[in-house]
Amino acid sequence: MLSKQLKPTAQRALRQFSTTRAANLKVLAVYYKGGSHAKEQPKLLGTIENQLGIRKWLEDKGHTYVVTDDKDGPGSKFEKELHDADIVISQPFHPAYMTRERFQKAKNLKVCITAGIGSDHVDLNAANDHKVGVYEVTGSNVVSVAEHVMMTILALVRNYNPAHEQILAGDWNVAAVAKHSYDLENKVVATVGVGRIGERVLRRLKPFDCKELLYYDYAQLDPKIEKEIGCRRVESLEEMVAQADVVTINCPLHEGTKGLFNKDLISKMKKGAYLVNTARGAICVAEDVADAVKSGHLGGYGGDVWPRQPAPKDHPWRSMFINGEKERGGNAMTPHISGTSLDAQARYAKGTKDILENFFNGSAQRPSDIIVENGKYASKAYGEREKLKEKEKDFQAYAERSNIS
Repeated sequence: MLSKQLKPTAQRALRQFSTTRAANLKVLAVYYKGGSHAKEQPKLLGTIENQLGIRKWLEDKGHTYVVTDDKDGPGSKFEKELHDADIVISQPFHPAYMTRERFQKAKNLKVCITAGIGSDHVDLNAANDHKVGVYEVTGSNVVSVAEHVMMTILALVRNYNPAHEQILAGDWNVAAVAKHSYDLENKVVATVGVGRIGERVLRRLKPFDCKELLYYDYAQLDPKIEKEIGCRRVESLEEMVAQADVVTINCPLHEGTKGLFNKDLISKMKKGAYLVNTARGAICVAEDVADAVKSGHLGGYGGDVWPRQPAPKDHPWRSMFINGEKERGGNAMTPHISGTSLDAQARYAKGTKDILENFFNGSAQRPSDIIVENGKYASKAYGEREKLKEKEKDFQAYAERSNIS
C-alpha cells in the first residue's frame, strides 16, 4: 500500500533501501574544527565537536556516525573511512571534494548531502554514473549570504577596512581614508545571477537609492518583481559590467562559469569598480583579480569564497592591495563565513536531518533539495546543461571567445 502512495522517485528509493532499512548504515561527515569556540557556543553546529546535533539521533537509529575535519589527500581520515560509507555529509565552508576517483572507491555510497548550499565540490557527473543521490539544503543560508554581500559592498565603497586598521594601529588620519570613500547612492550595481541570493541582494539595495540595479541571468525575473525592485535585465554580460560601479557574483559554479571573471572580462569593467564574490572562488581567475586590484583597475575585491578551501597562506588574494599599499585598501576578503551564521547553521542542520529522515524512510525528498537523483540532473543550477546553453547563447559565445573551460 505504501509504495502505491509514493511518487515514482520515492518508490525507487524505497525499493533500493528496503533491503537495508534496518541495517546499520555508515554516515561519514566532514565539518570544520571548532575547538574552544564550539564548546563555548553550542549553536556552532557545523563543527566536528557539535556535529550538526544529530549524533544521538543517528546512533539511536542504529547507524554509525564518523566525523572528521581531515579531508584532503590519500592519507586523510576521510579517505580511509570512505570505502564503506553509505552516506557522506559535507559543507561548502570545509568541503570534502568528491572526485570520480573517490566515487569509484566508495562502493557502498548511496547519498551525498551538502549541509548548506552549493554542491560544486561533488563531481556530479560521477555521482550520476554511480547512481548516487546528491542533495543540499536549498534556501538555508540565502539570507545570510545576501546580508554578507551588502556588508562587503559597503566595506569596499566606504573604504571601511583601512579606517578600522588605523584605529587598531593607534593612528588617526581622516584624509587618508576619505579620499577613497564614496556613497552607494547614485551608483550602478549589477549582479551576475538573480536566483534566491541575487534577488535578495537587489531587494536590499533598493533603499540605497542606487542609480540603477542591473542583473544578468539566462532567465528573466517576473516583470512584476522587476518593477517592485526597480531593476532591469541586461542581455550582454560584457555590456553590464562596463556600466557597473559594483558587480556582485551570485551564480553557481559549473562548466560555463568557471574562470568567467578573467583578465579579459575584468578589463571591460569600469576603472575603479568593485567586485564582490560570495558564490564560488573558481568563478574568478585568482591571479587576474589580484593583478587588477594591485594595478588599481579594480577599486577592490571582496570575496568570501576561494578556489580551494582552506586557502593556502600564500594565496594572492590574501595580500592584494591597491598599488601594493595596505593602507590604501581594496581587500575585503574573509574565510568562507557568509553562509554559516548561527541562524543559518540551525537551518541547514535541520535540513540535513530532514534529508536523512526522508532517505531512511524511503520518502521523497523536497524537490528543491535534489541536485541529482537516479542518475539524472534535477537542478538547472548544475544540470540540464544542454537546455541551459540554448538559453545562454550570449553567455556561451562570450565563454568561447574567452576560452572559459
